[in-house]
Amino acid sequence: MDLTEAIARFIALDTFDNVWFWAAVIVSWSVACQWLIGVPFDMLLRARRGSAQEMADLEALVDINVRRIMWFQRVAGAGFAGLTAFFLAGTALLAFGYRFEFAIGVFVLAGPLVAIAAMNLQLAMSLHQTPLRGQELVARLYRVRLWTQVAAAASLFMISVFGMAHNVSSSNFF
Repeated sequence: MDLTEAIARFIALDTFDNVWFWAAVIVSWSVACQWLIGVPFDMLLRARRGSAQEMADLEALVDINVRRIMWFQRVAGAGFAGLTAFFLAGTALLAFGYRFEFAIGVFVLAGPLVAIAAMNLQLAMSLHQTPLRGQELVARLYRVRLWTQVAAAASLFMISVFGMAHNVSSSNFF
């Protein structure tokens, strides 16, 4: 095996039997479950159990991130939504119309992550209209985190099923 072949194997675009794809799946969902509208989960835990200062820090960070998300949504929201729809539609076409394996992997990973981003945007818009404080804020963030974890589990199951189906259909057992 020469150097070119080794590099090509290392960065191969095979998806479901490539360790890089599975690493990207794990990292993506870990980050999505760890951060809600830019607030790390450990800060949420400390505010729930801790002092008034930790609760004030959580409220301040939530306020900052809600304003930041609302600014981005106001300035570039429509354009970003259009680009996201174009990306997902193109990826879906490549994935299911042309059966391109890399596009299938990207679509089954990006689709649910876009849904989580929409859920975080909805949370930010809700907190912008009716700001919550104290334990009400913590309870709302916990509820969103729970649904994020449910979506992550469903997505991981779906990706695993796609991966197994692809690997079984593309292998020669006999």
